Amino acid sequence: MAKELTGDLLRGNLDLMILSTLADGAKYGYLIQQRLGDASRGLISIKAGTLYPILHKLEEDKLVKCRWEDSTGRQRKWYELTAKGEKRLHHRASQWQQLAATLQELLTPVLGPDAAPAFE
Repeated sequence: MAKELTGDLLRGNLDLMILSTLADGAKYGYLIQQRLGDASRGLISIKAGTLYPILHKLEEDKLVKCRWEDSTGRQRKWYELTAKGEKRLHHRASQWQQLAATLQELLTPVLGPDAAPAFE
């Protein structure tokens, strides 16, 4: 298994992944990075230079809102989903499920009928 997923597999899906990390509550940048890494068992590692421009774009599109808070002992910018962001997340998640099902069917001859995502 690959150590990390390649950029071409992630491109176009990072906004969905980031919105998904916020589905269970507000997070600051490092927590978003950590959640992505944990959920993928280390296959997804996005750097701050990639993460923050996406967060700024999501904020500009009113999919997330942010607030400054120092509850962790230092001033951090916390991000959370807006109602519009939740709607977009559900729509994109549904689209992604349809794509994943299609890919699974197309890859069955290559991987076998019992192939499922595996983490090492």
